[in-house]
Parts: sequence; structure tokens; C-alpha cells
Amino acid sequence: MDSRWARLRQQTTYCCHDGVMSVNRDTAMDFDGAYARFASHLQDERGRSPHTVRAYLADLRDLFIFATAKGAVGPSDLTLPLLRAWLATLHTAGQSRATIARKAASARAFTAWALRRGYAQTDPGVRLASPQIPRTLPTVLDVGQATAVMDHAGVASDDGDPIAIRDRGVVELLYATGIRVSELCGIDLADLDLGRRTVRVIGKGDKERVVPFGVPAARAVSAWLEVRDQVAKPISGAALFVGARGGRLDQRAVRTTVGRLTVAAGGPRLAPHGLRHTAATHVLEGGADLRAVQELLGHATMATTQRYTHVSVERLRQTFVQAHPRAEDESV
Repeated sequence: MDSRWARLRQQTTYCCHDGVMSVNRDTAMDFDGAYARFASHLQDERGRSPHTVRAYLADLRDLFIFATAKGAVGPSDLTLPLLRAWLATLHTAGQSRATIARKAASARAFTAWALRRGYAQTDPGVRLASPQIPRTLPTVLDVGQATAVMDHAGVASDDGDPIAIRDRGVVELLYATGIRVSELCGIDLADLDLGRRTVRVIGKGDKERVVPFGVPAARAVSAWLEVRDQVAKPISGAALFVGARGGRLDQRAVRTTVGRLTVAAGGPRLAPHGLRHTAATHVLEGGADLRAVQELLGHATMATTQRYTHVSVERLRQTFVQAHPRAEDESV
């Protein structure tokens, strides 16, 4: 942690009046202790992914450094004006609205937790507003573009290169299932059932679900399994997809692969999440029920899944405008 927070205090003690937990200000929790305890809370109690934990802690590190420079020592010193001043400096520094909104959310999660644990007397984050983020529709491929990406990956694997064969399996499975890149990289060999054409994945919050996939993806993954031993090493363990050096395939390599193949196929550069958006949109356009798509994608709430209905409607509108001779005839 930053040395500027290194002013240690004694262990926190509590007083309870009328059922309300309060902090003894003479022995309040400092930022170092709160940081470590909050990290443990995210990892052990909430079961957050390592990526999520890193993001939360990076945001809090920035907040604590700023707060320390203003004379704060621990969670009980955080106030609404101080939090607002922190966000204002981020805006002045040119941070995007999305970044500021994420940092505000991290601060709110921390202050709410600090109040519950008795490390603070109030929760200033309750009244901390986030900047409004314009809702933009995700970039998705149309069916022809998606087919072109899969075809290109197939042609690239025709020379028998194990990495090219692996990449084909990666993009086919991502598009076929709509799973997240973290879920793809976490798949073990035992999670795959080629007979039933299903794969078990662990999503956000350690939630497990089984996702089906089609024949093209099954063929692509089967082709990879035939050459996996040419790349795998003892460090590969049970990982389905492995990297060029034999370790479990990491998310950065998948992002590079997807970006390269989508551009090479003549489409826009997509990240793996773009293939997830594409899969969800195509399934909905094919007539799938919204609840089924929610389960397929592993969304916690229907509101997240409903975003894809907007994508489908917008794509329909664009097609109508381009195809109908009187779609934009102002004389009508």
C-alpha cells in the first residue's frame, strides 16, 4: 500500500446505542486495515473474480491516496464532500464518464461495507452520484459477417497448424455459446460434453451453467482436441484451450485472436465480448425467448438481456431504411 497511509491505529472497538453500531474514534480502523479486510470480503465472502477484485482495489487505492492527502486516516474520515472532490479531480484529469462512474460505484460499495462492519458511523456513498453514461448499442456482426469470420478461421487452420486450429475452436465456441472470455479460458476438458454438445462454465459470482453449442463448433473443438497434445505440456493441466507455451490460454491472447480474425474476414475489429453480443443478437433475431437468452448468457437480471432487444430493433430499422424505397421520403 502507499506509504502515505502508513499511520497505524489500534484495533477498532465498538459501542452500541439503540441498536446502532458506532465507532470509537480513538481506535478507528485505518485505510491499510480496511483495504486488506475489504479485499478479503470481496474474495472470500462475495466470491468475486480476481479481475473484479483488482478493479475494486485499484479504484480504492486512488481514493485512499487522495483522501490521505486531504488529512483523512481511515473509513470514518470519508465524507460526501471529500468523495465529490475526488471525482471532480478525475474529471479534471480527463477520465471518461464510464471510468468515473465505475470508481464511484467502487467507493459506494466500500462505504456501505464500512458502515455495516462498524468502521464508519455513516455511509457518505449513499448520496454520491455518478455521471450519466450514454447508452450506446454494442457493435455486432450480421449473420454474413459472422459466417465470414468462422470461414476465415477454418481456412487459416487448413494447413494443420495447431495454433490456427485452436483459434478456430475458440471463435466457433465463443460465437456458438455467447460465453464470456473469462468463462472460455476457464473451461477444463471434463467440462466439455461433445456427445451432447454442451459445455459447463463458471460465470460471475461462481455461478455454474451448462450451455449448448452447434455442430460447427463441435467439429472445430474436436479438431483442436486431436492436436492439443502437440501444444500441451505438464503445466497445461486440465485446460481445454492452451497457449503456445503450454499454459492455460489467457484472455489477452483470445482478445488478440478475435480482433485479428474479425478484421481479416473484412468486418469491424471485435473483442470476444463482441462475439457474445453477436451471438445474443442472432439468437433473439432467430425467435428465441428472452428468458432463454438470459439463461444462455448467464445474466443475473432480465434488464441486462433486454438490451439485445434494442439491438435487434435498431438493426431492423437500419435495414428498413436501406431497403424500403419510401422509408425516408419526406414528401409522404
